[in-house]
Amino acid sequence: MLFLHLLITMVAVWITTALPGITLAGQDTAAKVLTLLAVSVIFGIVNLVLKPIAKTLGCLLYILTLGLFGLVVNGLLFWLTSYLAGELGLPFHVDGFWPAFWGALIVSIVSSVLAGIVERGRRPEEV
Repeated sequence: MLFLHLLITMVAVWITTALPGITLAGQDTAAKVLTLLAVSVIFGIVNLVLKPIAKTLGCLLYILTLGLFGLVVNGLLFWLTSYLAGELGLPFHVDGFWPAFWGALIVSIVSSVLAGIVERGRRPEEV
């Protein structure tokens, strides 16, 4: 199940590279796939570690904005993922907050849709 979630995240991140301000460089397709795999792992770890901390510290802002502050947090985490990818020498880059904001929004939507399709296609005894 973890591999499937990682694959869904890879597809979602790949789709964001069509947005202006988000770039995925690489020599060939294999290099790009490996970069997407690494970026997806980094994004998963960043979300696993920092998102609960951000939700706890920003609890009041989540309440005051009826959860819309979560979009800002997701954008910042996506931007941080780009920074960490750059530090690790991966050819994935997000140019600023707004591309990160829209990229995180696309990742959330695509991941939700793909996860829903996968869950719907599973047989009840597999769940």
